[in-house]
Amino acid sequence: MGRLILIAVIVVLVVWLLRRAIAGPRAGGKAPDAAGEQQGELVACAHCGVNLPKSEARSAGGRYYCSEEHWRLGPRDG
Repeated sequence: MGRLILIAVIVVLVVWLLRRAIAGPRAGGKAPDAAGEQQGELVACAHCGVNLPKSEARSAGGRYYCSEEHWRLGPRDG
């Protein structure tokens, strides 16, 4: 009975190791310079100053805004 349990444990271990080797590296251990982390240039909202990706910002007159409301209000004076 002990041999049967030992063989089952070894088979499970071998299958687990093979599946892990076939799957390759996981996404959780990305390097900081991975492509997913560099989505584009950050710009500051001309109204509130929050930083956001340039691709998500609204622009008008060479300035960038984080939302429709801040775009309508324009740049903050002061």
